[in-house]
Amino acid sequence: MAMDLSLLFQPLDVKGRRLRNRIVMPPMVVNRGLTGPESLAWYGDRARGGVGLVIVEATNTTDFQGLLTAENLSPLVDAIHAGGALAAIQLFPGRRGQTTQPADLSLEDIGDLRAAYGHATRVCRQAGFDGVEPHGAHGFLLNRFFSPEQNRRDDAYGGGLDNRIRLAVEIVSEVRQALGDGLLFYRHTPVAPGYGIEESLILTSALVEAGVDILDLSPSSHQAPADRAAPFKVHGVPVIAVGGMGREERAVEALSSGRTDLVAVGRGLIADAQWPIKLRNGEGDSIIRCAGCDCCFDDLRAGIPVGCAEWD
Repeated sequence: MAMDLSLLFQPLDVKGRRLRNRIVMPPMVVNRGLTGPESLAWYGDRARGGVGLVIVEATNTTDFQGLLTAENLSPLVDAIHAGGALAAIQLFPGRRGQTTQPADLSLEDIGDLRAAYGHATRVCRQAGFDGVEPHGAHGFLLNRFFSPEQNRRDDAYGGGLDNRIRLAVEIVSEVRQALGDGLLFYRHTPVAPGYGIEESLILTSALVEAGVDILDLSPSSHQAPADRAAPFKVHGVPVIAVGGMGREERAVEALSSGRTDLVAVGRGLIADAQWPIKLRNGEGDSIIRCAGCDCCFDDLRAGIPVGCAEWD
């Protein structure tokens, strides 16, 4: 019996914006830039391939101090919208590749970071993005502030949990004010050394109260699809689950079980931009499947445009 894929293609309305289906392209750095023809083709192809939402790759907040403007970002937004998807962008705290610890930042630095998020958000809003996503996951700076193992501060931004969530909440508040009625996402790793789901729920409750519209939880465990996203449904906002969703049986289980509202397909969309359309049209046998070889990560680390070993 053929798998019922209809749940993947149900629309979702959030704050007056409609995602045409439950499939999200997550933020993945692909070394193609954001303003040239190569980036427009990359993101435009994946929007035309049928996803409901494209979250553009982690982008340094510092790049909005002149390198990225509303004028040179708007063609990217237009390319995604022309493909039928909503467009969001992930904002990275500082500059990728820098290893900054919480204790390295002065209070003035923290204020500058908040201001940088606000400025970047205003630029993105003017460019036409439907939403922005502060990157608070995967051991990067905002996640380090939350982690009791990595946050060694002894002031209002370190120590107890209330202090360790302070920066994330302040940044979300700053972004919310700058974003207007746009969609505010937040990416968080639910479980990591030093903290678990219980502490993460306290963080995300505060983030939702501060204005987050959609929680992006990364990753799932290997036990069940979207298992680490499911607890966050308690907040009453949609959640995105990440982890093995390029296997449509996992994506369908994640949605049908009620563990998540949206599924993010990463490497599967690198391998085949038309993954959603092919599934919807009953052409699953023609999908170029990710083999899990990690050559895309090799390209990422080498600083060359990310590709796939399965391409002809």
